[in-house]
Amino acid sequence: MYSSSGDKGSGSSLHSGELWLCSARVLFWEALLAVAPERIPVDGGKEGSLPALPIPLTACRTPSFNPLPKADDLAQEMEDVDFEEEEEEEGNEEGWVLEPQEGVVGSMEGPDDSEVTFALHSASVFCVSLDPKTNTLAVTGGEDDKAFVWRLSDGELLFECAGHKDSVTCAGFSHDSTLVATGDMSGLLKVWQVDTKEEIWSFEAGDLEWMEWHSRAPVLLAGTADGNTWMWKVPNGDCKTFQGPNCPATCGRVLPDGKRAVVGYEDGTIRVWDLKQGNSIHVLKGTEGHQGPLTCVATNQDGSLILTGSVDCQAKLVSATTGKVVGVFRPETVASQPNLGEGEESESNSVESLGFCSVMPLAAVGYLDGTLAIYDLSTQTLRHQCQHQSGIVQLLWEAGTAVVYTCSLDGIVRLWDARTGRLLTDYRGHTAEILDFALSKDASLVVTTSGDHKAKVFCVQRPDR
Repeated sequence: MYSSSGDKGSGSSLHSGELWLCSARVLFWEALLAVAPERIPVDGGKEGSLPALPIPLTACRTPSFNPLPKADDLAQEMEDVDFEEEEEEEGNEEGWVLEPQEGVVGSMEGPDDSEVTFALHSASVFCVSLDPKTNTLAVTGGEDDKAFVWRLSDGELLFECAGHKDSVTCAGFSHDSTLVATGDMSGLLKVWQVDTKEEIWSFEAGDLEWMEWHSRAPVLLAGTADGNTWMWKVPNGDCKTFQGPNCPATCGRVLPDGKRAVVGYEDGTIRVWDLKQGNSIHVLKGTEGHQGPLTCVATNQDGSLILTGSVDCQAKLVSATTGKVVGVFRPETVASQPNLGEGEESESNSVESLGFCSVMPLAAVGYLDGTLAIYDLSTQTLRHQCQHQSGIVQLLWEAGTAVVYTCSLDGIVRLWDARTGRLLTDYRGHTAEILDFALSKDASLVVTTSGDHKAKVFCVQRPDR
């Protein structure tokens, strides 16, 4: 019973207001939890507990004649609240879960297994290559329009390949390690003498798609967005062009005999070129070619077989002698797709990298969905399927063994035994996706480049070595 006296009445009125506010708080948070339960922090992490009111209870006085609000009314009022802005402003102080910042992958934070880190790039590092003669030097190129030649043992800079005005996406040493070439997206290519650190040649082609040195001579090849494949003698600059279809030459590889090159195009066609005569020996198109842009190409050790990959999720095995398709590979988990029209790509998956084992009749194909597929070439069947947490960027076979290396978008290098499909080990250290990697001849070093602006050198430890 409440008293009618002024003092008692005043006290009773405040007590009633407090009861109203407590009830309102309960209804408010119940409504709020019903609207966006995943966005509401919970005190102490205990399920069902209510957050503390950010101001003292006695700081709120509401006239006693106001009716108690209903849960539906409070829910209606909350529709205009922008929770995302509140998360951004108060996330670190109030315990809200924030979205990761662009370019920063929090889940990749962890131990660093690398021996050397090269950190002179100021943006994503797109490419890396090792000098083939000594395997002591690396060249890296990046989004910062820079390329550097540096020493693997300690990361010491030898020289900068200066003068690029666009992202450096291609870099590599000549067969004898005396020259290093760099190419940027705009099509500017430069060649440097390694011992003198001087630029000796440059050329401006169309937008660059790929670049590769000849395996036996100071000859540089490149594919451009206008469909041409270029070949230069360096440094005298003698040039020959191989004109493809009116679409980008997206990937290419010189065959081991040094006399032919295989080039893949955006329209799905594959051409094998005679480098001396300048004519195409084989052309695969239509059903023989791919139903989408080619992404990668590889040859086996003697150059008798070619393996091509595309955004159509297929890997095609082609005889380099006859130009005929002798096998088509596709992971069993990927459902069949209808033929893609010109310029169309698979939304969910694509072949990103592939290669041949040098000691067994095996081929490896890496897919954007994180699948590493090991195929038996003699039976043309899937032998193993190894799953990654993120998409595969590139794969490399270790010479003389059945071990295949992969790098992926989760920033991890993995070693797989292709005979059993077993993961042997992995190496971590990057805080963003790995964009390229290279393997030393003796497979003792792996060099990676990443979106975290760094290149890293990992020492590969194997029990059998």
